[in-house]
Amino acid sequence: MSHTLTAAAAGFGTGLSLIVAIGAQNAFVLRQGVRRDAVLAVVGICALSDALLIALGVGGVGALVVAWPGALTAVAWIGGLFLLCYGALAARRAFRPAGALAAEGESAGSLRRAVLTCLALTWLNPHVYLDTVFLLGSVAADRGPLRWTFGLGAALASLCWFAALGFGARLLGRFLTRPAAWRVLDGLVAATMIVLGVTLVAGA
Repeated sequence: MSHTLTAAAAGFGTGLSLIVAIGAQNAFVLRQGVRRDAVLAVVGICALSDALLIALGVGGVGALVVAWPGALTAVAWIGGLFLLCYGALAARRAFRPAGALAAEGESAGSLRRAVLTCLALTWLNPHVYLDTVFLLGSVAADRGPLRWTFGLGAALASLCWFAALGFGARLLGRFLTRPAAWRVLDGLVAATMIVLGVTLVAGA
């Protein structure tokens, strides 16, 4: 029992250390949480996607992907261009007049748009594959028969993080009552997306 708990705790810690970082996915979840827009759907997609990718990594799929390097290159180009477009939209929001920002906060909530954007930010980001399929998969392999317990701990860390980020972000609502605060948030999101997009395209 102690070995099982140790493997699960190691997976939880490793998964949390990889996911708690400024990235496209986290920035999007944070913004949706602050706006209280499709938070449950976004958190669910991120957590389930990570769980699936972690399972693929623990199952040894990473070795198959290595044999087809063109796949990651294609994902890098597509994901990089998507992030650049999303970053440009966030930058445009940051420079909008106060009235436009207020109107957006009231009427722009779209479950379908949020779901599609979340899926794109998750599955078109090569860093997600590197962290879950490759890195976590390789670390889990060292656990031998307890590799799936390690993977379960990592998946639980992902669920806890996205739930805390998405549902806890509403606590920032009182600090974002002014349009200027939304400009700052959208500016940070735009900068994050554009930098990551350029990095992906340059490294493809």
